[in-house]
Amino acid sequence: MSVTQLSVVFFLQMFVILATCRVVGWLGQRYLMQPQVVGEMIAGVLLGPSLFGLLAPELQQQIFPAEAKGILYVGAQFGVGLYMFLVGLGFRSEHFKANAHRAAAVSISGMAVPFVVAFIGTPWLMSVPGLFSSDATRFHATLFMGAAIAITAFPMLARIIHERGLSQTHLGTLALSAGAIDDAAAWCVLAVVLASFGAGSGIAITAIGGGIAFAAVMIFIMPHVLKGLARRAEREAATGKPLSPTVLAITLMVFMLSAYTADAIGLHAVFGGFLLGAIMPRGALTERIRAQLEPFTVVLLLPMFFTYSGLNTQLTMVNSASMLLVALVVLGASVLAKFGACWAAARISGQDNRTALGIGALMNSRGLMELIIINIGLQAGVIGTALFSILVLMAIVTTLMASPVFEWVYGRRARASGELEAFESAS
Repeated sequence: MSVTQLSVVFFLQMFVILATCRVVGWLGQRYLMQPQVVGEMIAGVLLGPSLFGLLAPELQQQIFPAEAKGILYVGAQFGVGLYMFLVGLGFRSEHFKANAHRAAAVSISGMAVPFVVAFIGTPWLMSVPGLFSSDATRFHATLFMGAAIAITAFPMLARIIHERGLSQTHLGTLALSAGAIDDAAAWCVLAVVLASFGAGSGIAITAIGGGIAFAAVMIFIMPHVLKGLARRAEREAATGKPLSPTVLAITLMVFMLSAYTADAIGLHAVFGGFLLGAIMPRGALTERIRAQLEPFTVVLLLPMFFTYSGLNTQLTMVNSASMLLVALVVLGASVLAKFGACWAAARISGQDNRTALGIGALMNSRGLMELIIINIGLQAGVIGTALFSILVLMAIVTTLMASPVFEWVYGRRARASGELEAFESAS
């Protein structure tokens, strides 16, 4: 396929992707009371071999030929890296400082129990052909499954809390604190897997050491480097001027360099994007950068990522009793490990049962963060397409569960008691 033909196919792909994501997202909002992003996750799977390729294989291959997947992959990586940068911009370090002691029990349990479950279940999973790469050791497989089960959809958790008017409540601050700590720990574990998988000990040590050095530079030096950019953005905001193209260009240049560095040292671009967003000086700079980049990233680039994930998802592989059993066990173990552990830890730490159930429901959502992790695992060769598909299914189900389960265990009772006026008005 020539370059000209690839460009023609790309524009057709983007039309199909955007149209499908908007329609499915609208249906999810209208009839399932789910955020747009949940519908887009499902739309990505529908465009892949699981449905579109099953019903109209020739047409699906014409729109998504194998030769064009490389272009979609690049756009998907750019989109998810930029999205993680935006997630970093919304990261509030005060959640750590103000609630670390209260969130510690929930966070530690929400990490420890999934890793215990992964340790127990991984030998059985490794005995099933096609789930893990032949190069994956039990160490790699256990760490990866632990991270995949323990991850929380932090952006979605924050969105649910904000939409329900719970940002300033005890439950909201506790859940946000625990979710942020959980995700930070899960990303660190994934970084260890990526740094050590398929490489000699020297390369792994270099990657881990490089990651520590990179994080140190970003945390302790870059905020000072970016102060001048922040001051310029503040001056522009004070005089009513829009964000200058120069400020936007420099920010994107730093983002590209951060993503490149994270990839070059053996981790992944998303680490660089998130870390840069987390250390950006807060104020007019971050607010205006978000306003400029978020619509483009969310509307155009993220659907490319969901579709690329969907093209690698083959739910038809779960076509036997043994594979169905694996899928059900993974889903059940993931829900029990995360929801159950966070609920129990919240109860032990002194929370009432309704608050503890609400925290468990929120922490159990995997969302986009799960898709990012398993895509990295598939690209790195840690897992096979069968386990990838099973984990996509787990991510979608646990994400779909979050809002209705939270409403059932916490929201309706809060309204009935008249305890949260903000919740009533937001709902």
